[in-house]
Amino acid sequence: MILVRSILWMIVFYAWSVLVGLCMVPLLIAPRRWMLSAMTFWARGVNAMIRPVCGIEVDFRGLEHLPKGRVLIAAKHQCMYDTMGPFAVLSDFCYVMKKELMIIPFYGWYSMKAQMIVVDREAHSKALRKLVTDAKARMKDERQIVIFPEGHRHDPGADPDYKPGVAALYRELDVPCVPMATNSGVHWPAHGIRRIPGKIVYEFLEPIPPGLHRKEFMRLLEERTETASRRLLSE
Repeated sequence: MILVRSILWMIVFYAWSVLVGLCMVPLLIAPRRWMLSAMTFWARGVNAMIRPVCGIEVDFRGLEHLPKGRVLIAAKHQCMYDTMGPFAVLSDFCYVMKKELMIIPFYGWYSMKAQMIVVDREAHSKALRKLVTDAKARMKDERQIVIFPEGHRHDPGADPDYKPGVAALYRELDVPCVPMATNSGVHWPAHGIRRIPGKIVYEFLEPIPPGLHRKEFMRLLEERTETASRRLLSE
């Protein structure tokens, strides 16, 4: 039954995405915020449809920790759903994305229109400098910058591997950093099409204030994120 529902979900998900994606084409010449509003609408539709189709509820916790203005969100990354589900509750969001995603038709175009931050991970130190420069530019519009500190998806419960990019943004942007924990990989595995019934939780944690030394910031970020994520895995 899980496999049948998972196949049905793929049909529903891609049908919804194509329908909304085609309707979004005119927004390529509209204001940026219109594109973000359309992405939010699409994500809310995805979050609503996944429950009846797959038996997966999407729950957002700790929204009181999420400032409306400038903030850095450091998100745990376990599956593809992390790159779209949170659109539903973020305001002027700006994801840090890998360059390879930009070649995807429609998705890449809309991400460019929304002024996401694109990173060429093969450029190393040059990529880090560009990340900081672009983030500072986006912050002029009081955006919520979302970065996955580990750089790629990790299986639930796997040992963490936090990269220096998040520390560089924290230091240079001088804004609070809100860690985001999740258990998404349990219900949306990184590989395969099976979608496991249950509850995907995205939990925004207590903000880390700006101004801490790099070592202390990284310690707090990893400690809070991993502790909360392990707790969600055990629920």
